[in-house]
Amino acid sequence: MGPQSTPDLATDPSAEVTPLSLATVAVVGLGTMGTGIAEVLARAGREVIGIDTDEAAARHAVAALETATARAVQRERITERERQDVLARFRTFSDLQAAADADLVIEVVPENYDLKRQVFAELDTVVRPDAILATGTNALSVTRLAADSQRPERVLGVHFFNPAPAMKLVEVVSSVLTAPTAVAAVTQLARDLGKDPIAVGDRPGFVADGLLFGYLNQAAAMYESRYATREDIDAAMRLGCGLPMGPLALLDLIGVDTARTVLEAMYAESHDRLHAPAPILGQLAEAGLTGRKAGRGFYTYEAPDSATVVPDAETPAAAAGQAAGRTVRSVGVAGSGTMASGIAEVFAKAGYEVVLAARSPEKAEKAKARIAKSLGRSVDKGRMTAEARDAALAAITPAGSLDAFADVDLAVEAVAEDLEIKQQLFATLDKVCKPGAVLATTTSSLPVVACARATSRPQDVIGMHFFNPAPAMKLVEVVRTVLTADEVHATVRAVCAKVRKHAVDCGDRAGFIVNALLFPYLNNAIKMVQEHYASLDDIDAAMKLGGGYPMGPFELLDVVGLDVSLAIEKVLHAEFRDPGLAPAPLLEHLVAAGCLGRKTGRGFREYAKR
Repeated sequence: MGPQSTPDLATDPSAEVTPLSLATVAVVGLGTMGTGIAEVLARAGREVIGIDTDEAAARHAVAALETATARAVQRERITERERQDVLARFRTFSDLQAAADADLVIEVVPENYDLKRQVFAELDTVVRPDAILATGTNALSVTRLAADSQRPERVLGVHFFNPAPAMKLVEVVSSVLTAPTAVAAVTQLARDLGKDPIAVGDRPGFVADGLLFGYLNQAAAMYESRYATREDIDAAMRLGCGLPMGPLALLDLIGVDTARTVLEAMYAESHDRLHAPAPILGQLAEAGLTGRKAGRGFYTYEAPDSATVVPDAETPAAAAGQAAGRTVRSVGVAGSGTMASGIAEVFAKAGYEVVLAARSPEKAEKAKARIAKSLGRSVDKGRMTAEARDAALAAITPAGSLDAFADVDLAVEAVAEDLEIKQQLFATLDKVCKPGAVLATTTSSLPVVACARATSRPQDVIGMHFFNPAPAMKLVEVVRTVLTADEVHATVRAVCAKVRKHAVDCGDRAGFIVNALLFPYLNNAIKMVQEHYASLDDIDAAMKLGGGYPMGPFELLDVVGLDVSLAIEKVLHAEFRDPGLAPAPLLEHLVAAGCLGRKTGRGFREYAKR
């Protein structure tokens, strides 16, 4: 394609830019990301010039494209003829001179500013005056690279997500120097590739990684402090939040060294301690334990570049040698709300005799009716038989007083998230329940030990944090205090297994695992909107498309409730005393205005009244 076919964006900022103007694209750097971008471009009909000084990397990129397209033929997504056309459109070179005829150059060399600046300086002498130069960085300053270029108005960022062929999000990053027409051309290209582009300004991490890497960093610090095992941290976030990968497994996939570089750049700008790289990231990176690509990071892998985790010295041993638990045949559930009903349903379906105690017989009966309705839906959907439903309902005895807990082996409270109310309830349980009964709280943010100290038997008290809706969510955080007996812990682990929940162990501190990692991420999303960096819709789209999250942060905040979210943020801030955990003022203002989310019809968004 000749030089005359593309409008000169520098001299004609109003020029129309058509998708055809970016028909030939050079990709500089054929690592994992560069190879993935090249595949996306070639399969979308673009002529692709792959450039890497390492000939082995170029051969690997060609082989990867051959394998990927062969798989697509096998799955009948493309024909063999189409495959051959795709392969013919991808050519590799070892010299940047090969980019001379490119309409767009995408640089995806390692995250090192001097290296990227060197690449851009050489490209300035090679490419046509009308070519667009894009950096694939997610950590370094696009503005700085543009300012050092001879054509700053034609430099921008184009941030794909790994794996590029599968992930739908592309962040198109403008500096203050970038011509709008260059942004328009690259945005249209992203759409032509079947991607969902969002336009963002230039700051480290942009939207998706700006939120993601703070969360990953906190997970690394949580593991480093030995608060929870790597397996429990990862399982908690997968099962408690519906994420496709746990944070430590994701760090291994991204590369521990890459994560550290991104966080260093974020911290340099924000000075937020949440972005200061956890020391373990530096230790692993310096030791060459950079994740999957090295065969070892937080986990150990079968071989470099393998996704198969193999046992190592930190892999949890079998349960042999653990304390024996107590026998649990009957369970008392205190409360009449959604969570109490859900927990009672879980125990009844698993074959336990359940006493469901509320503040009045009427409330208890209403809670049982809610369970009957839930079980009925399960029957209608073919998830359980009518006989199993009837047996579960028959196992539940509603009661209007905690006195009915006299003979239960396990008492689980699921009342309001108010410490004084919970302490009063535990003082009552202490008087009512038989010696040896296990007393559990479902608190999500309050100190379990404070409930334990309200009794004369703190060794029998433990946290069992179920997630809502309890019948569907597989996770239970098992929270030991410094006073909890080993056999009580073993008892609750065994009960979790019987009710088919995945138990994770953690200590008694604010947020436990899930909320301690989730709510700072939500708070940082609010700060992005507060600072007018990105819109609600773009942030939600970025996290769903770029991070694989089932819901965007603002969708989730409105579902959880802004008042609940604010209360948890305050607890985390009070416990850890980190300024970065202080609730975003915008959240406080919305709560003060009574905008609490879906339950009030308005939160970050407005909802139709039911």
